[in-house]
Amino acid sequence: MYSLSVEELVDVENHAWEEVRELLSQGISTYRTITAEPEAAANTLVRLQVSTKSYLGAIAYETGGIVFEHGWISLLGAGGDGIYGSLTSWNGLSGFEDTPALCGMLIVAYDMAGGFFGLDTGRFGQTGHIYYFAPDTLEWESTELTYSGFIGWLAEGDLNLFYETFRWEGWQDAVGNLQPGQVFSYYPPLWTAEGSGELSSKAPIMVTEVWKAASNGS
Repeated sequence: MYSLSVEELVDVENHAWEEVRELLSQGISTYRTITAEPEAAANTLVRLQVSTKSYLGAIAYETGGIVFEHGWISLLGAGGDGIYGSLTSWNGLSGFEDTPALCGMLIVAYDMAGGFFGLDTGRFGQTGHIYYFAPDTLEWESTELTYSGFIGWLAEGDLNLFYETFRWEGWQDAVGNLQPGQVFSYYPPLWTAEGSGELSSKAPIMVTEVWKAASNGS
């Protein structure tokens, strides 16, 4: 199968990155853009086979990822210092045995509660919508957002309301103490009646361990 080159995928005239940057800068969420190495950026774009005229392609090519809300949400890009993994390593596209890929789903982000955001590429009928693997239900739930709509939600949405039952007073400092690749393990778990952000004890765990459980059980 013919693959488009990076030169063919970088749409100089219709590059979406400036639009993404403007959206983020005007949003209410705090964020930090991770720098990507040029070679990794080009490789990511080619392996994804998406154009930079799309938000997904622009973020894959221009960033190592974007970390929102003091590190609570990690949006994947080409990978780099300050973020764990990339769009290729999380989706079986890196050429190495990294994080187990999930058929019909392109993982695009994860959060500190052990939740995952994936773009439906066939698992749920190829809707093109972002689904969220919710740690309080252990099920994939549709956000009914496209990828670009998801970026808008990360920038401008009410994330405090979305994560109301997962967070607790002082969560910002706790996130800052985590090592790269770590998320929180809750006990009792969020999917139990007793589990909640305020009442459960929290301990660091590698996001890959959480993902194994999520991908095997989904």
